[in-house]
Amino acid sequence: MTYCNSMVGKLEHVIVKHPRDAFISQNHLREKWEEFNYIEEPDYEEALKEYEQFLTVLGEHVDQIDFLPAISTTGLDSLYAHDPVKFTNEGAIILKSGKKLRQPEADVYKHYLKRKNIPIIGELSGDAVADGGDIVWLDERTLVVGRGYRTNDEAIRQLKEMTAGLVDEFIVVALPHDKGEEECLHLMSFISMVDQNLAVVYSPLMPVFFRQLLIERGIKLIEVSQREYMNLGCNVLALAPRVCMITTGNDDIKSQLEKAGATVYEYKGNEISYKGTGGPTCLTCPVVRK
Repeated sequence: MTYCNSMVGKLEHVIVKHPRDAFISQNHLREKWEEFNYIEEPDYEEALKEYEQFLTVLGEHVDQIDFLPAISTTGLDSLYAHDPVKFTNEGAIILKSGKKLRQPEADVYKHYLKRKNIPIIGELSGDAVADGGDIVWLDERTLVVGRGYRTNDEAIRQLKEMTAGLVDEFIVVALPHDKGEEECLHLMSFISMVDQNLAVVYSPLMPVFFRQLLIERGIKLIEVSQREYMNLGCNVLALAPRVCMITTGNDDIKSQLEKAGATVYEYKGNEISYKGTGGPTCLTCPVVRK
């Protein structure tokens, strides 16, 4: 079995967490949403409806969708399945979030993957912290890691060591302070790969060297406006090369993607994405891409 070392290959196996198992109830949301730094209190019933729409699109393109069980609930952010683990072509790397409230999620994934007989090639240890949203496969032999508040130098050192035989290039991108330590700015906040030579980006947050590197590699950049960036317009999930999913309300990005030959699916994500600042990539943990 070859696992996932791509952001754009045909998505065949994915792990997700249903909001009924992360949000639990409206009362639970009311108690916890501020603690987890959500923009507003999500509406539980609307969240369930939005997620079913999201799953409908996902289910039309993905052969295997695994749901983390309810017993593994560790907080509202467990809805965002992308962050506790990152896959390579040989198996998973168990991460440890830079957000302390999310750190228990790592053990949940570790036990879950073991039960499913999915290989684990490494696990962050000691002072290392990293989120999956800071780790991007630029191509199958190039790994890019964002150094910011959620991913530190020790994690980068360990990740580089774990992937030494799997990559030709390991690129570190220093992330900006932006809105501060409490906000969630990931590398994937300002870049989503849609094909090997097509990316959606928010250039105002991109380091110059990284933007130039993408252009030099022949990657066409689709630019997100500030308004649509704030609406998670830069968070685009590739279901296959140039087949993707975005949240509704990002009409300019949708139009630009379609002009670039992409097929674009939408879901309403006000409760499950916008309020928790986690778009479709955040909602999915890709296990296998072809």
